[in-house]
Amino acid sequence: MSDTASGEPQAQRPYNARRPPPRDTEIIARCADPPPPELLLGIEQFNQREYFECHETLEALWNREPGTIRVLAKGILQVGVGCYHLLRGNHRGALLKLASGADYLEPFAPRCRRVQVAQLIADARRLHAEIVALGPERLGEVDHSLLPVIQVSDHE
Repeated sequence: MSDTASGEPQAQRPYNARRPPPRDTEIIARCADPPPPELLLGIEQFNQREYFECHETLEALWNREPGTIRVLAKGILQVGVGCYHLLRGNHRGALLKLASGADYLEPFAPRCRRVQVAQLIADARRLHAEIVALGPERLGEVDHSLLPVIQVSDHE
């Protein structure tokens, strides 16, 4: 624990919500695990553009999953929330969540639990760049074919 300027001890935060976890031995080992059913369901919902349902499914997995591997679900969830905001006309929300979701996914690239993470990151960043280029006034002109589709391998 560190002290604040007032001399009071500062509570240590277990995880900085704005920074992805480092790629550690746990992530490397757990990425070889098969995807849990909830992850596959959340990805199916994501790919069907059912972003609200995807959020609910992956949030439950993220809250239940032990260890840093849980951030994989959080990253996918946030990219989905970014897409949801885009489709609802929320420029700022789309930009924030696409960026944070891609950042959370970085330690899991190129592939984790059979999910093609590097491709999802690239797709989220490409969509983010398109939203930035068009600006808030032209958000409705974003090409919806740029919405990411998550690829899952048949085997590790």
